[in-house]
Amino acid sequence: MGNHTRVTVLAGLTADPQLKVVLFIFLFLTYLFSITGNLIIITLTLLDMQLKTPMYFFLQNFSILEIFFTATCILKLLVMMASGDKNISYNCCVTQLLFVILLGESEFYLLAAMSCDLYVAICKALHYTTIMNSKICIQLVLSCWLDGFFSIFPGLVMGLNLDFCTYNVSDHFICDTFLLLQISCSDTWLIKIIVFISALVTLLVTLVMVITSRTYIALMILKIPSSNHRRKAFCVCSSQMIVISLSYGSCISLYIKPSAKQRLSFHKRIVVLYTSVAPLLNPFIYTLRNQPVKKSFMNIIYRVFSFSNK
Repeated sequence: MGNHTRVTVLAGLTADPQLKVVLFIFLFLTYLFSITGNLIIITLTLLDMQLKTPMYFFLQNFSILEIFFTATCILKLLVMMASGDKNISYNCCVTQLLFVILLGESEFYLLAAMSCDLYVAICKALHYTTIMNSKICIQLVLSCWLDGFFSIFPGLVMGLNLDFCTYNVSDHFICDTFLLLQISCSDTWLIKIIVFISALVTLLVTLVMVITSRTYIALMILKIPSSNHRRKAFCVCSSQMIVISLSYGSCISLYIKPSAKQRLSFHKRIVVLYTSVAPLLNPFIYTLRNQPVKKSFMNIIYRVFSFSNK
């Protein structure tokens, strides 16, 4: 980047000292529980042979993605709140921004892949193991990461030529695309359009895939004669829909335009929800009504205690 100074300032979440303490404790605990919950899912899917299925393979990758995404967004904020140092270099800011976009875009494609997996499991049950073999699952996960990378590539190439000429303050707690573009000395109208179109394409493509697969799943569930089996199927789908609603609802809300006075405050709240609360809830939502995961977790706990008592 052709910047003359290498530092910008992130204004953070609030200037209120007491509220800062409350927010730090809240964010630290949500981060800790989020990492712990996702690590437990990864561990269980690696150790338990009963969980070596496509569904848990996708869930394992989703947990890995969530760990990196939360760390990218929240760790710098926690350090900034603890130390009081709000300075961040442009290189560090752009690196954070690229990882946030890459991981965020990949998450939506992975949610779409998980919806397709559930569709095959319910609507094509007899051919499930043939269709969702290990090769297809690996290819789907890799394509999610590649789609995320190609979504940010045009903006990345153009962003390398941006010029930052002064010591600036960005009124946010993470490096946000449009706020970073606002403090650039360069003409940024084209890159803003490219970033917006890229985000819109990702949202629309994955949302259409999710809605289509869920519609077919709902129609298939309604055809199940047993009310008990029908209820179990709806429980699985409804728990996953909470995760999908949180992710899409938070992201779509970022494009809602409140009044100018409320815009930044509203934007910050949505980003906090998306970067800290949603990753915390995801492990619990996906395992809350999942008997195999509960059973696997209890077996691991039993083994640990049995080994420690010997």
